[in-house]
Amino acid sequence: MSDGTDNQADRFSKARSERASALLEDYTELIADLTEEHGEARLVDIARAMGIAHPTAAKAVSRLKREGLATSRPYRGVFLTEAGEAMAEKARIRHALVFDLLLAVGVPKEAAELDAEGIEHHVSDETLAAFEAFLKKG
Repeated sequence: MSDGTDNQADRFSKARSERASALLEDYTELIADLTEEHGEARLVDIARAMGIAHPTAAKAVSRLKREGLATSRPYRGVFLTEAGEAMAEKARIRHALVFDLLLAVGVPKEAAELDAEGIEHHVSDETLAAFEAFLKKG
């Protein structure tokens, strides 16, 4: 008989994994935005936009490169790979859908933007499909 700790450990493990994925999604989305706006994403711009120190941004970019999501060249910016671009686009779509749903149920715009930033990373595909169906009915 289980005392529930196995399920709890699984939930905590899943939550840690989701937080790590959320961070990667945030970075890829930001790099895509910076590249669209400036033609490249420089580390200094990434650090400024994320509100972090330059070395922290460099560490994050190193992880993106290890994961095959980004590339960089000396004295140039950071660029997303095809996989990084796909991750950024998926994050944008999820964010927009959650944001639109929050607005539809009466959440003020500023709160919806802030809340969508967190919810987008933790909502299941099934729930997103339900959000989309609800919005199409309205």
